[in-house]
Amino acid sequence: MLGPANEDAATDALQAWPGGLHVGGGIKDTNAAEWIGRGAEKVIVTSYLFPDARFSMERLRGMLAALGGDRRKLVVDLSCRRQRCEDGGVKWLVAMDKWQRLTDMEVNADTIVALEPYCSEFLIHAADMEGLQKGIDQDLVRKLGEWCSIPVTYAGGGSSISDLELVEQVANGCVDLTIGSALDIFGGSGVTLEECVEWNQRGSPQTSA
Repeated sequence: MLGPANEDAATDALQAWPGGLHVGGGIKDTNAAEWIGRGAEKVIVTSYLFPDARFSMERLRGMLAALGGDRRKLVVDLSCRRQRCEDGGVKWLVAMDKWQRLTDMEVNADTIVALEPYCSEFLIHAADMEGLQKGIDQDLVRKLGEWCSIPVTYAGGGSSISDLELVEQVANGCVDLTIGSALDIFGGSGVTLEECVEWNQRGSPQTSA
């Protein structure tokens, strides 16, 4: 949502559906409350929390203070890239600047526990999978299902109803999936918005069992 034209479009959307949308892109402590006032249900904070690619707890606390201490209005974006560890395992580091710059924050259980008191939701793009439509990062989705006790939305690689079902299975119903470029309304051919709505209304296997 960076740029005057995008801000105008976002404002129009919020006026069309007040209290129903989240706003992200350039959100910081000086404008967060303004966007809530324009009708956003929540604001999404990303790179503002990482000056010089280093996480700032002071800035996170300032964001929450700017929203009157109401964490229900704040979503923290922890979009990340997969990295190989020296012992052969994997880890995920938060990435910023169009996901090209790695920060000092690892997405793990300790990070989630530390941040949950300050927000109501996490948004996490698996940047290595984003836009490829070649499947989700199952390891990351599984871990998010184990680590998070608040809502979390995963994005990256999802392109079909089967991916929605896989996320439900792998994360035990604790993670939501965003489908982007594969969706018909964005010019994709993987799945239609109508099919996704129908799947959600029908209920996932985890909730209908």
